[in-house]
Amino acid sequence: MGYERRVFLLMVLAGTGGYAFWKRSAPPARSLPATVRIAGFDGQGNPTGVAEVATIQKSDDEWKRLLPADSYSVTRHQDTEMAFLGRYHNFDGDGLYRCIGCATALFDSRAKYASGTGWPAFTQPIAKENVVEMPSATFGIAGTEVRCRRCDAHLGHVFDDGPPPAGLRYCINSVALTFVPRMT
Repeated sequence: MGYERRVFLLMVLAGTGGYAFWKRSAPPARSLPATVRIAGFDGQGNPTGVAEVATIQKSDDEWKRLLPADSYSVTRHQDTEMAFLGRYHNFDGDGLYRCIGCATALFDSRAKYASGTGWPAFTQPIAKENVVEMPSATFGIAGTEVRCRRCDAHLGHVFDDGPPPAGLRYCINSVALTFVPRMT
């Protein structure tokens, strides 16, 4: 076996081992306040006011038992679902997208658009109170992570390449969401 091939194989094995170690280790738990202010919405998507509610705090084992495996991996360990395979990436139902972990209203279908990226994309959250945007550095790339304010679920990221007027693209994992059709 040639020198170049051995070096290449060694690099692949080292990278694979590092990735497996990174994926297996749980991110450090963030400390949540006991309560947060969340905007409520009725079945038609109309605001019902902002209320102080208890945060949803569970152990990693509890989340693992409560959520489907793919939702657990994304929301609790900042994983990302495969592009174009999520159930909502090419979905155009009329309603609200809620957090899979706590049912907090996160996005209205009226803010959803086809970004061509393979994930559901929204121009804005249904209410700024319901999400947390925080700096992140996935694989050393600076960005802005989006989380559910009430249960701290990782939802996805926000980018500045969206349509006017705000120019934002909230790129959200389908498995972090539950769709609820708008009541008529």
